[in-house]
Amino acid sequence: MSIAITRGIRVSVKSFYLAERSAPASNQYAFAYTVRIANEGGDNAQLRSRHWVITDGDGKVQEVRGEGVVGAQPLLKPGQHFEYTSWCMLATPHGSMHGTYQMVTEEGDQFDATIAPFPLALPYSLN
Repeated sequence: MSIAITRGIRVSVKSFYLAERSAPASNQYAFAYTVRIANEGGDNAQLRSRHWVITDGDGKVQEVRGEGVVGAQPLLKPGQHFEYTSWCMLATPHGSMHGTYQMVTEEGDQFDATIAPFPLALPYSLN
C-alpha cells in the first residue's frame, strides 16, 4: 500500500493482479488498484483531474491525464473520503504507478495531491 498526504489530502492505494483479465502468453498483465482519497484538512477540496505515470518492468513509461476519476470530480469536505477501483494493462508481470490529482479549494487555490509510488506485481507462491 502507498500513502501520501498533501495539504490535508491523504491518498492511499492498494493494488492487485487480475488473473481473469490477463493473458501471460500474449504479454498482457492486468492490475487493479483501489484508491481512497480522504480530506483530513480544514478546507473543502474538489478533485478536478488526474495524472498517472505507469512504468512497466522494462522501464517503458506511459502517462495518462484526464478529467476526474471514474467519471467523477468529487468535492470532499473535511472528514469526507472518496474511494474507487480502476485497472491498467502492462506488457510485463511487474511495474509501478505514481502520479498526482489536481485539487481545487473553494477559494480557487489549486494544488497537486501526490499519489505515492505503488507496485504492480504478480503474487508469488512458495510451491
